[in-house]
Amino acid sequence: MSKLKIEPMKEPDKIINYWKKEKVVVACIIISGVSFNSATVLGPIYQGKLIDSIVNGNALSSVARLAIIYVAIIGIIQLMRYFKRFYIRRFANSTSAVMRLMIYNNIMHKRTSELDKENMGNLMTRAVSDVDLCVEGMRKFTTEIFDTGVLMAAYLISMLFYNVKITILSILFIPIAMFLAEKLKSIIYKYSIDFRKKSSEVADITYDVIENSMLYRISGMEAQNRAKYNLDLEDLQNKGIKASILENSMQPIYNVIAMMGITIVIHLGGSNVVDGSWTVGIFSTYITMFIAMANKASKASKLFNSVQKSQVSWKRIKPYLTEYKNRNTVSNINSNSTRLSVENLNFSYTLDKHNTIENVSFEGKGGEIIGVTGAIAAGKSTLGLSLLGLYPYIGSVKIDGRELKSYSEYERSQMISYLGHKPQLLSDTIYNNITLGGGQDISSVLKDVCFDDDLIMMSQGQNTLVGNGGVRLSGGQQARIALARALINKNKIIILDDPFSAVDMNTEEKIIKNLKENYKDSLIILISHRLAIFPKVDQIILLHNDKVIEYGTHNELMKRSNLYATIFDLQCTEGGENNGK
Repeated sequence: MSKLKIEPMKEPDKIINYWKKEKVVVACIIISGVSFNSATVLGPIYQGKLIDSIVNGNALSSVARLAIIYVAIIGIIQLMRYFKRFYIRRFANSTSAVMRLMIYNNIMHKRTSELDKENMGNLMTRAVSDVDLCVEGMRKFTTEIFDTGVLMAAYLISMLFYNVKITILSILFIPIAMFLAEKLKSIIYKYSIDFRKKSSEVADITYDVIENSMLYRISGMEAQNRAKYNLDLEDLQNKGIKASILENSMQPIYNVIAMMGITIVIHLGGSNVVDGSWTVGIFSTYITMFIAMANKASKASKLFNSVQKSQVSWKRIKPYLTEYKNRNTVSNINSNSTRLSVENLNFSYTLDKHNTIENVSFEGKGGEIIGVTGAIAAGKSTLGLSLLGLYPYIGSVKIDGRELKSYSEYERSQMISYLGHKPQLLSDTIYNNITLGGGQDISSVLKDVCFDDDLIMMSQGQNTLVGNGGVRLSGGQQARIALARALINKNKIIILDDPFSAVDMNTEEKIIKNLKENYKDSLIILISHRLAIFPKVDQIILLHNDKVIEYGTHNELMKRSNLYATIFDLQCTEGGENNGK
């Protein structure tokens, strides 16, 4: 399968550069477009010659020869038309692919704090339909330069050759039609903006409905949401009608205005036939050319309207069109044993707000499991996220003596694995969910997360499809597949946020044992509200009010922390009572 190759492109936010990028294709468009539209006038000319030959009673061989020439000319013209359309479509497809990939690349390089501010529906609408509309406008503009501009020029020159007076008088109405179409473009532009905004809103609502369909259903909100969604769709429909009604309803009017000159052609041209200065064939040629040129002029409004709609979409996607960046795949990661040092870490998701965690300090090394616990909203998950380097932070986070923020995105991805408290499974196979295309052998990691027995019961084994979001699996199976994904590369630091919430305690103990035995080069940070396995971890961080209030081993915290001892004793008592029931 061929891969789209993105060559360096300066100033991708300037639309002219997309034509410059496709120099060879654009050259082919120009050659085939000029050739096709210039040669098109030969069709009516030879049509007229053929008519005169028949009217004058010429020999059958002469008529046949003209007929063959006429058919051959039409065939050659259509062949040139094919090449013109082929290269214009190739330009459009290539430009669409380049724009989409640049938008995708831009999104992939945005900081997480920037992505958090994005509206998902708006982003999807820009990346998909806005690109389509923008490229469609570029395609029509490129097409109409030749099909309208060059063709009208060719017809006009030919008509002037036949009769200057009739031509000037008959085309007086054509500029009126084009002027009217140009004046309406500002109204169409306004309606197009409203339509694109509403499209983004509906896309966001659709995404939300799909994402939370089960929640709305079980909470009895489905009917209410459906009613609201219908209203939004009706509003979108109305805005869509406004955006296109002028364009479509005015087309016949433009055509009538442009064609009004036909009366002059018939009157004066017919007089020329009567007085013998024109033959019937010439009259046929001239009237065919005029009708074709007037028809093209009336359709020029579509070009104005298409360009206007394209400009709306262009302005929406322009901020996302930045120079293509290749991810840094060079790694300067220290291959020696892992060491993590956190000093006075202060962190918030947005720097303009108060810190979510404050003055957190601790250390860890490869082979250790550090447990993180605390009350609800104590900052446990936030601490895990702050160690990924996705958000700005204050203080120091060093891995192997080097500040976290100094590592590239690629290096961080090779050093740190993360499992959030939501599995986030793809609608794909078990194997692909774990490897994400990496191609590794997953047999050992499946044993580490105690999934090997589950796999035996599945007829498709590793190729079992998990369904949308893992719907075909139990909650515990989803959690363990997501855990296997975090463990597969045995990265230097593995951050696990509540990985055992859907797993029974016996399985949890087995997995912890496997982690201690098989991941001796990794530092594992285990965030959990369940403390039953905390006696088996090396160090414990107890958070309260976004700060570290205790740091030490399980035995040390049991002695000196009333909060930790109380929580542990309560959980163990509840666990014992539940087990006895």
